[in-house]
Amino acid sequence: MMQRISWLSVLLAIFVLLDMGSYSNAAAAAAKVRLGVENIEHYMYLFQGKRVGLITNHTGIDSNFRSTVDILNEKTNLVALFAPEHGIRGNVPAGAAVGFYTDERTGVTVYSLYGATKKPTPEMLANVDVLVFDIQDVGARFYTYIYTMAYAMQACSELGKTFVVLDRPNPVGGVQVEGKVLEPEFQSFIGLYPIPIRHGMTVGELAQLFNSEFGINCDLHVVKMTGWRRDMLYDETGLPWVMTSPNMPTVDTALVYSGIGIFGGTNISEGVGTTRPFELVGAPWLDAQELADRMNAQHLPGVIFRPAYFTPAFSKYKGQVCGGVQIHVVDRKAYKAVRTGLALLYTIIELSGDKFSFNAPYREGSKPNIDLATGDDSLRLGRYTLDEIIAAWDAEAEQFRQLAKPYLLYE
Repeated sequence: MMQRISWLSVLLAIFVLLDMGSYSNAAAAAAKVRLGVENIEHYMYLFQGKRVGLITNHTGIDSNFRSTVDILNEKTNLVALFAPEHGIRGNVPAGAAVGFYTDERTGVTVYSLYGATKKPTPEMLANVDVLVFDIQDVGARFYTYIYTMAYAMQACSELGKTFVVLDRPNPVGGVQVEGKVLEPEFQSFIGLYPIPIRHGMTVGELAQLFNSEFGINCDLHVVKMTGWRRDMLYDETGLPWVMTSPNMPTVDTALVYSGIGIFGGTNISEGVGTTRPFELVGAPWLDAQELADRMNAQHLPGVIFRPAYFTPAFSKYKGQVCGGVQIHVVDRKAYKAVRTGLALLYTIIELSGDKFSFNAPYREGSKPNIDLATGDDSLRLGRYTLDEIIAAWDAEAEQFRQLAKPYLLYE
């Protein structure tokens, strides 16, 4: 009898714990954030009697998965759509040009803002009074959607148009700010303005910063979210996640991206071509166990490195077995994405000898991609030890944090 009671007690405890987990999940869902697009009713005065253009893609949805295209088509006089990298529906590979076409659902013309034309032309905006931006960012300086926004703001300033941002969460939170602040001579479409690699701002906050600090001076309006806090990661918002681009499938990807994205400028695979892009890092010559042991010995906050072998289906080392690590973030709010990426890169360089290299520029006359991604050439030229570069970049990030304070919209 005593043994039966003991087992019943154990089972009851398990059920209680499971129920507490369910309660925790329900509580997270209850702290639901209302997106800018869901608060648009309070800002209809911006659109009344106006011809509206919309810059968006497949991430422009509300919490019920309804497209911002359809919402604005119903509530406003929507006359033009503008597609960033990957297109309106997210079906265009990274780096591929997006052409002009007609959106089948609305019959509205879609203009490309990726390829030869990144900035809306006067002809594109001739019949537009108000240009709206609604795209999910991932919180990294070298993700191009925020520069599509910046170029559009510039065009609106030059042509006397109103620019409206429907705000969305920074999926990796608004607390951590990390990384080198871009030097002006390293400007590109993966780094247009002097901000850190992990900027810690929403797109609406960035728009305000760009507008005031970098001299755009357009007629800017931000439709704020409600319920979002700076310490929230995306899966704490209660909102659905839509992969922002083909190699950004999950929130976990976004969390590591600002650190591992720099590997795009090297001959090391960043896991593109696998099901875990930017979480897997390696190369055919690396010993997975040795790399994992070296990384775990550094006791970086919030992360464990598991030895892993993977075979990319495309991109670097297609069809070749790569030894490396999978990045397992075990404490997401303690995790330092950029610091982790730097530590991993320095360790791989040390283990690789002459097999490691930085990639050549994508095109003649351009700077190496690693310089464009990091914001200067100091990493490529080996000017600093790991500790020195982390300290220097942390100091720059803190200076930016102070600069950004007046533009923050959320606590």
